[in-house]
Amino acid sequence: MTKHQQPTLRFLGATDTVTGSRYLIDSGGKRVLVDCGLFQGYKRSRERNRAPFPVPPHSIDAVVLTHAHLDHTGYVPALVRDGFGGPVYATAGTTDLCKLLLPDSGYLQEEEARYADHRGSSKHSPPLPLYTAADAVASLNRFKICGFDEPLDLGGGMELTFFPAGHILGAAQVHIRIGSQSVHFTGDLGRSDDPLMFPPRPLGNVGVLVTESTYGNRKHSTVDPEQQLGEIITRVAKRNGVVLIASFAVGRAETLMLYLSRLRRKHAIPDVPVYLNSPMAIDASDMYQRHPEEHRLPPEDYEGMYKVAKLSRTADDSKLLNLRGGPMVIISASGMLTGGRILHHVSAYGPDPKNAIILSGYQAAGTRGAALATGERDLRIYGDNVPIRAEVIQMESLSAHADADGILAWMRAAGTAPRMTYITHGEQDASDALRCRIKHELGWRARVPEHLEQISLEEPR
Repeated sequence: MTKHQQPTLRFLGATDTVTGSRYLIDSGGKRVLVDCGLFQGYKRSRERNRAPFPVPPHSIDAVVLTHAHLDHTGYVPALVRDGFGGPVYATAGTTDLCKLLLPDSGYLQEEEARYADHRGSSKHSPPLPLYTAADAVASLNRFKICGFDEPLDLGGGMELTFFPAGHILGAAQVHIRIGSQSVHFTGDLGRSDDPLMFPPRPLGNVGVLVTESTYGNRKHSTVDPEQQLGEIITRVAKRNGVVLIASFAVGRAETLMLYLSRLRRKHAIPDVPVYLNSPMAIDASDMYQRHPEEHRLPPEDYEGMYKVAKLSRTADDSKLLNLRGGPMVIISASGMLTGGRILHHVSAYGPDPKNAIILSGYQAAGTRGAALATGERDLRIYGDNVPIRAEVIQMESLSAHADADGILAWMRAAGTAPRMTYITHGEQDASDALRCRIKHELGWRARVPEHLEQISLEEPR
């Protein structure tokens, strides 16, 4: 590799926000995109999804995915539609989940465009989806499965290895070696005490580290989430209310049902009906059964968690839940109230003070979930203002992300410090707080990169 072909890393997303993870490695002969996510939250961030991709999609040789969540994978259908023709490398678990998540994302975007057209609530005529379900299905043909701990030659002097990250099924840390250099991406790093997933593989010796910082300025609550969930359901059931749990369809829904099955088994909650109203979460259950090596669940817990809830698959089933009334528990997506069936339930049950809305984890700035968590009590849903008088509880103890202490503990396993650590995938205050802790507690060089910044992997600044 000549001097003018030094390997570079360009931050195409997740630099001033907790979404839109996209990192471009250029070895001088090959371009590899690590993660290809959607921007979510504030409109300023979401508008980046509609902007032309920073480099021509056809110029990218391969995409590597850390895990299946849409803020890491949700732009893949648009990239393929717009000219990317290379392989998309992912673990088996990530590939299985993307077969659910990506077509569903396209379908929801089509539905929202049709609804906006019907209501006349869009500035565009006609409103168009970012991509369609058909685009998403077509993009799945590009996926190639790569196992954990199996080095793969990417060409251009680059070698890829996936290491377990915890977090959700299939989630991986991505390690890319370029000649004598290496760059390591945490993806979303799981917790050491996650009830479902095993801990992330400890950090080894790496040249450049790119870490997430979702909880970079926070520590997880020490409140027992199972006990807290039981107390909320018991309280709301006594007033014949409905408990709406806004849940991520993959990972979080399983954790919630695990806790509910244990509470039911101990007779710690009233015998009220529980509904899982998320076709994607229902389908994801089979994925966990197919990959038992990745999670902690013994067979009795796995079987119990899927018996605790009645499954609502169809749109008609979902609509009937809005007519049923309490007491009952509904688990539905999306986890940050950005779309999906949960919005219809919030419209139906949110105005009644006897009901409760549980936000089951992190809420990205600019989302309806974040607005509720910070005290907003009027939500704009499908063109209507919906007053929220229901009790609102944010259960951050349910998060599948490592908190700041967890990230630092994971880093301490490294035998030597990376030459540079770049802090990404977090709100600005979280990223900078983690930067300060890495610098002062570990003595490592660390900085927060700018959006679209390009750095050399030979001599990071």
